[in-house]
Amino acid sequence: MLGLRAGVAWRYALGLVLLLALAALVARYVGWDALLAAWSGLPAPQATAALGLIMGSYALRALRIYDFFRAEASDRYRLCLRLTLQHNALNNLLPMRAGEASFPLLMQRYLRIPVRQSLAALLWFRLLDVHTLVALVLASAGYRWLGWPLAFAALALWMVLPRLGLELMGRLPARWRRSPGVRQLDEYLHWHRRALWRAWLWTVANWAVKIAAFAWLLRQFVDVPWFAALLGSILGDATSVLPVHGVAGAGSYEAGVVAGVLPFGPTPAEALAGAVNLHLFALGTALLGGLVSLALGARARG
Repeated sequence: MLGLRAGVAWRYALGLVLLLALAALVARYVGWDALLAAWSGLPAPQATAALGLIMGSYALRALRIYDFFRAEASDRYRLCLRLTLQHNALNNLLPMRAGEASFPLLMQRYLRIPVRQSLAALLWFRLLDVHTLVALVLASAGYRWLGWPLAFAALALWMVLPRLGLELMGRLPARWRRSPGVRQLDEYLHWHRRALWRAWLWTVANWAVKIAAFAWLLRQFVDVPWFAALLGSILGDATSVLPVHGVAGAGSYEAGVVAGVLPFGPTPAEALAGAVNLHLFALGTALLGGLVSLALGARARG
């Protein structure tokens, strides 16, 4: 127990170090005044459109839950939307992805879904999220590394992996299949196969809208090609799966965005400024979504 607490404390300490290091880098090489001044040149209609697209992606994410738990969530889409907005806000604002643990709690509170069942859904959703992000990388920038024929072949092969993965679920080692999430997901293979595939379509739609909006916004702050902006936006979001990252993703998110755009023209200071502004937008929309969830006024089931 003492070792576990020490490990958690070490991760939180490193997260704080990443946050302070980011603040120091911005102050030294960009300047906070110059960084925030970039927002004044962003036309209000375009900024509003980007915000609308992000909120639309949240609505699509809520539809994924609503459709997956169609029996339990019947006529309760507003509850699913409220749950999604709150889960997203906690995920973005709490350190070390602690907000992820809120999903089964919110599912139980609003929809009376047992924790074991919601954990299975969360496992499947996260696998789909990772799969879709890799597919978007191949679609947006794969040709730069592999050329069009190989990139297309790699994307086609990657897109069939979920089907192969579902078929191989029954062959997992016994020790893996004993975990609650995997066992529950295995049951879904037999009773809810269509829901699994519809969740995949909702996932692709959600991420396509979100990444397109983020990439457009990133290009307003740093002059890079579309594929580079898409790659930077994807890598920024993908850093959330790292075992250690900064408070509210600060530092690690920017590192992902910079890694995606820096090889394609901008200076390190320009790439850093664009990454920080994109992250501020992501955190702002997550917080706004959390406030909207409170305004929805939906009551928990029962």
